[in-house]
Amino acid sequence: MSEFEKFKPFENRIDLSELMQKIAQAKDEIKKVIVGQDDMIHLLFVSILANGHSLIEGVPGVAKTMISKLLAKTIQADFARIQFTPDLMPSDVTGTSILDMKTNEFEFVKGPVFGNIVLIDEINRAPAKTQAALFECMSEGQVTVDGVTHELEKPFLVLATQNPVEHEGTYRLPEAQLDRFLFKINIGYPSTEHEIQLLTEEQDRKNTNKESLVQAVLSKEEILRFQELVKEVYVHEEIIKYIANIVARTRDNASLTLGASPRASLAILNASKALAAVNGRDFVTPEDIKQVAFPIIGHRVILTPEREMEGFNSQQVIQQIIDDVEIPH
Repeated sequence: MSEFEKFKPFENRIDLSELMQKIAQAKDEIKKVIVGQDDMIHLLFVSILANGHSLIEGVPGVAKTMISKLLAKTIQADFARIQFTPDLMPSDVTGTSILDMKTNEFEFVKGPVFGNIVLIDEINRAPAKTQAALFECMSEGQVTVDGVTHELEKPFLVLATQNPVEHEGTYRLPEAQLDRFLFKINIGYPSTEHEIQLLTEEQDRKNTNKESLVQAVLSKEEILRFQELVKEVYVHEEIIKYIANIVARTRDNASLTLGASPRASLAILNASKALAAVNGRDFVTPEDIKQVAFPIIGHRVILTPEREMEGFNSQQVIQQIIDDVEIPH
């Protein structure tokens, strides 16, 4: 019996071949343009299959926005981009009611958030009122304007970017809103090898528009079908206990003032199922839990001031927790 055989049901219950093939094709399309960000691209597709929003953090110039746009281009769905600024009003995001002079009645005009994949650039630049309007969209999949609720079409996924080093004119995202992001993905500089490859490909393309190289390979209907398929991935009761134990350790950890919520447990469960499906398995293993734990828990916990002064970060604390929790055998 293999190391993870006990976590597998007696026979394969679901066919994941189409899902694997389509996701692999979509990744290949993005890699026509993007070099050296395979892990990030992988996580973004996992988040889509798990029906979760993603926050992408990195310094300017590391292709946060480009990756998001190209990912959206691989899907035949409505795409919208919103540039958040300090003067952005809620109606600029959600839409507003306008008086129709012909009928003398108010008509709701949809804002850019009414898309299937919504890219929000520099999400931390908008004020609290605008963030609150976005909060309802992300948490409830709807928009309320003038007391009338408008449902957002599914799939609805937010890909947001923010710059961690620039604080002038920014607003820190509240913990409740951060909790609505399935993943917070940190993107760093490419290696020298990847940067050389990037420069070489840019030189070879000459006047070719990079975005035109990427073709759509997924439809809205396929995304919704794959999201339902992922829900059928098998999770052993020992794996469920493993998730609960990891999250519980964040709540009584001396290095943390705020632990992860039950929403984090659900996020780990759903994301690990999506990760297993992308990897061609219809069952979750402890390794899946370890891979998704960092981008899920990292933005949901707060270090104590003492730990911060000592130079610790949340990733180190999470790693320590994972090392301490017994792996199911």
